[in-house]
Order: sequence, then structure tokens, then C-alpha cells
Amino acid sequence: MSTHKSVARSASVIGLATLVSRILGFIRDIVIARLFGVYIYAQAFVIAFRIPNLFRDLVGEGATNAAFVPVFSEYHVKHTKEEFWELANVVLNILSVVLMTITVLGIIFSPVIVRLIAPGFIASPEKLEATIRLNRIIFPYILLISLAAYSMGVLNSLKHFAIPAFAPCLLNISIIVFALLFGEGIKGLALGVLVGGVLQLAVQIPVLYKKGFRFRFTRSFKHPGAIMIGKLMLPRLISSSIYQLNNFADSIFGSLAWIVGEGGVAVLYFSYRLIQFPIGIFSNALSQAILPTFSTQALEGTHDNLKKSLSWGLRATFFVMFPSSVAFIVLSRPLISALFGGGKFDAYSTSATAGALAYYSIGLVA
Repeated sequence: MSTHKSVARSASVIGLATLVSRILGFIRDIVIARLFGVYIYAQAFVIAFRIPNLFRDLVGEGATNAAFVPVFSEYHVKHTKEEFWELANVVLNILSVVLMTITVLGIIFSPVIVRLIAPGFIASPEKLEATIRLNRIIFPYILLISLAAYSMGVLNSLKHFAIPAFAPCLLNISIIVFALLFGEGIKGLALGVLVGGVLQLAVQIPVLYKKGFRFRFTRSFKHPGAIMIGKLMLPRLISSSIYQLNNFADSIFGSLAWIVGEGGVAVLYFSYRLIQFPIGIFSNALSQAILPTFSTQALEGTHDNLKKSLSWGLRATFFVMFPSSVAFIVLSRPLISALFGGGKFDAYSTSATAGALAYYSIGLVA
């Protein structure tokens, strides 16, 4: 019972941080919606921002939850502090090399990537060119956000949740500020993303150093802990790739304006942002807080306690998500109108986004 209380307290901290981040995210999306509607520049931003986010889920936050936290938790429990920080340095060196390579290749091959993910944009040279240019500016975000996710994994394994949980708020604040400064200039959104990525990483560095981290270059990337992380990441990469197929499908079909209508990718973006609200506030917060407990219980061999924790987490999730799903289906149109309506987000934008939200809500519980 005390374990559940501890998890609940940690989940509350993460949930509060996520709530603040989601509120700021809504303000960010309201600003974007009213400045650009669901038309050319909104679509260009959605695709340009989605591409590095696809990679981020593979090597960033997804890897953190699936691989970093369990292994770091084990080293924290069973090994010395020196061994723990040695592993942290090896993983950071490997991650930096991989991420810088992905970033450089992403910038070089942006024209090819954009054409693959949004083939419908080829019919509109202006939209295609704007998306490619924006994607090249934004792509370094993957390096920044993945290093921030790595920092979050290290701190979470040490049962420190507050700073990593509040860090994403800085991204939303940055995008809001730069979007308002540049007005209808699309580069404001790109600069906001990059500055936000820097801030998310920078705010965690002092905490890491306070905990004992000291960066150093490693001569060898071979380390038993790093090998274990690689093994744990493999099924995550496979499962995440399957999930990302949904995002690819959304982008590909949403870009085909002559089939789905104008603004498809932006419509899907704004509607899915609402779906992410209850998921981020509750489900993600709970899973992030309970994961170190699962790892510890597995290491200690207390599988009965692990089963109880899992059952408690699933029941709590269903209790919150089912009513949320029903509410989104019933109230989709007034919600979209109240949140995003105004400026360039016209009646067409509202109608199309509300329809997408209703269908997205069907899968919320799952």
C-alpha cells in the first residue's frame, strides 16, 4: 500500500506538470490555429515538426521508458555510484553519435523525406517548398529533445520526477512567444521549437550535476549495461515502428487534399492534440511514475506485488479514460469551436476537426 501511495504521489507531480504543459500546449495550438487555420503554413509546420518527432519516439522518450529507466534503475540498486555514472556516460556518448548522424542525414535528405511522408504536397510547389525549408530548420530538435529525454531517464531512475516533468512546459512557452513575435511568419514557429528544445535540455543539466553526473568522453562504447539497453530497445523499436505507421498513414492520406479536403494534416493534428490531453495528464503520468516501481519489484523478485501494481494501474486508467472518451465524442464540435475558433480557424476548420476528434475518441481507452 505504501508503494502505491509513493507511486500516486509521483504520478501526481508528473500529472500536475503535464497538466500545466497541456494547458500551455493548448494555448500554443490556439495561437497556431488562429494565425494559420488549417491551411498551407499550418500543414507545413505539422509535417515539418512531425518528422523529427517520429525519430524522437524511437530514440528519445520511447527508449527512455522502455530501456533506459529499467537498466539505470538496476544499476542504481545493485551497483556502486561510480558504475552507475560510468554507464550513464557510455550511453550518452553512444546516443550523441547516433543522434548527430540522424540529424545531419535528416537535414540533407529533407526533400526526400517530406515527399515520402506528405506525397500530396507535391501537387502544391509552394506548400512542398515551405515544408522542406521548415523541416531543415526544425530537424536539430531531435538531438536536443532526445538528450533531454535521456536526462529524464537518468533522473527518473533516481526517483527524481519534478524537473523533467516540468521541462516540456518550456517548449510550449518558447513556441508561443516566438509565434506571437513573428506573427504570420512561419519561421517563428521553427525558432520556437529549437529554443524550446535547448531549454528542455538545459534545465535538467544542473540537477544531473547535483546528483553526481560528470560528462567525459569514453574510449569504448562496449558496456554490459549499454548492451542490455540495446537489447531492450529492439522490441521497442519494432513496436514503435508499428505505431508510427499510423502517423505515416495520417500524414500520407491527410496530405491528399483532392481526396480528404484542404488541411487534412492540420485537422488531424489539432484533433489528436485534444486526445493527448487525458492521455498525458493521467495515463502517461501514471505509467512514468509506476515504471521504476515495476523495475524494482521485478529485480527484488516480488512478482505478486508487481501483479498488484499492474492491476491497480490498469483499473485506474480505465476509470478515467472511458468517461473521457464518451465526453469527446458527444462534445467534439463545441470543444473545437471554443478552443480553436477565431482568426483563420473558420467554420470549415471547426467542422473538419470536430469530425476527426469524434473518431479518434473511439480508441482512447485502448
